Amino acid sequence: MEKVLVSACFLGNPVRYNGTDLNVAEKVDTQAQAILDSWAKEGRIVSICPEVSGGLPTPRPPAELQLDGRVVDDTGEDVSSEFLKGAENALALCQRFNIKVAVLTESSPSCGSTLIYDGSFSNTKIPGKGITAKLLSENGIKVFSQFSLEEARAFLEKLEA
Repeated sequence: MEKVLVSACFLGNPVRYNGTDLNVAEKVDTQAQAILDSWAKEGRIVSICPEVSGGLPTPRPPAELQLDGRVVDDTGEDVSSEFLKGAENALALCQRFNIKVAVLTESSPSCGSTLIYDGSFSNTKIPGKGITAKLLSENGIKVFSQFSLEEARAFLEKLEA
């Protein structure tokens, strides 16, 4: 049975920068939540918050990926090393459990798989990958967001066929 790396905030853990979780049923839909519930029941889920794993506290100042590749919080502190450490920890988990699929939080500077904030703290999103999503993708792990859980489930089914 294939395991899936899942952002800890999807599972009710209040680890987001503002100390909240990401209620998938409320923010996405109940079908997405049903997929997560099914995976949890099957014992597929390995969870991580890369930012917390990298040493950042909860709550913490919001951070955004800059055009030069650094991650800076809204106080101006460079938190790139913590983000990179968290990404490396996520990759290590994937390697340890032979994980080929990850479902991560869209728009996050760690976990965004197709969109991230532009680094200006103006609430503007641009195409791009967060630090963790990029590292996982570069290492052959297929990354999905909370908005593409059905695609992730179909991908898992193909892997197990």
